[in-house]
Amino acid sequence: STAPTGERPVDGKNAKTGIASGFPKTQQGAQSAAANYAVALGSAEILNKERRHEIVPQIFTRTSVKGIQRKLDQAYSADMLHGLGLDANGKAEEGLTYVSRTVPIGTKTTVFSNTKATVEAWCTGVFGTAGEGSKTPVTNDWFTMTLTLRWEGSDWKVESFSQKNGPAPVNNDRTASTADEIAQAVEQYGGFTYAR
Repeated sequence: STAPTGERPVDGKNAKTGIASGFPKTQQGAQSAAANYAVALGSAEILNKERRHEIVPQIFTRTSVKGIQRKLDQAYSADMLHGLGLDANGKAEEGLTYVSRTVPIGTKTTVFSNTKATVEAWCTGVFGTAGEGSKTPVTNDWFTMTLTLRWEGSDWKVESFSQKNGPAPVNNDRTASTADEIAQAVEQYGGFTYAR
């Protein structure tokens, strides 16, 4: 079923990052946290060092922030960003729009206790640079992100995460939209807060 199956939605949101917070201390709360954190980790904002340094402390446990920050700073190096057609701040060239949107399709809890949970978030997403002359056009992907969460303070926080490909459906022969249509869609359609 595609209908929402949650008991109560999350009611908090960080004013600086816009990421939901205040998830219930339940399996569904852990799943909602994992879905929202997967969106943040797959966002275009995570490529910008300043924004990343705001996002990571909000969604990771206090003890993992420093190590995760270091790993992400290394992963999103100037060379890596250049390979995506972006500058060292994660910005696309003038006239181009970098797109990175992750959309959770569903979640499942594989481990749960009062203080710890492991949640798999099955996701799809669109990634690339939209605009005339883009060398990295927007494509889609399917992947599963596994997030190990710990209850810290009054919320679920990420202790560690990993990602693997799939499961992916059969690809459709749908005609691709133009670069301008993709760029406009990214600017016109907002994101969601996910809750079970």
